[in-house]
Amino acid sequence: MIAPSIVKRVISSAIAITQVPVDRAGNPMTQIIVNPDSPFDVALKQFNRKVQQAGILSEARRRKHYESPQARRKRKAEAQRRKRRRARF
Repeated sequence: MIAPSIVKRVISSAIAITQVPVDRAGNPMTQIIVNPDSPFDVALKQFNRKVQQAGILSEARRRKHYESPQARRKRKAEAQRRKRRRARF
């Protein structure tokens, strides 16, 4: 049998779940929680790492100019060829 105090803690911790901000498409946005005591350089490094992992800058560069469906298929096919070539060795 589970003690009532444990059940209370579990229920209260489940309620304390924070909402993650989402963009217009409903995808979770990258979020950085900064410690007020930490220096700016640490926060900037953390921000850059998160943005790099999320692929935000590469997507922005890719969307900078319109890419026709034919060019998109060609780019994806080339990426698949490279991936297969790497996987073979």
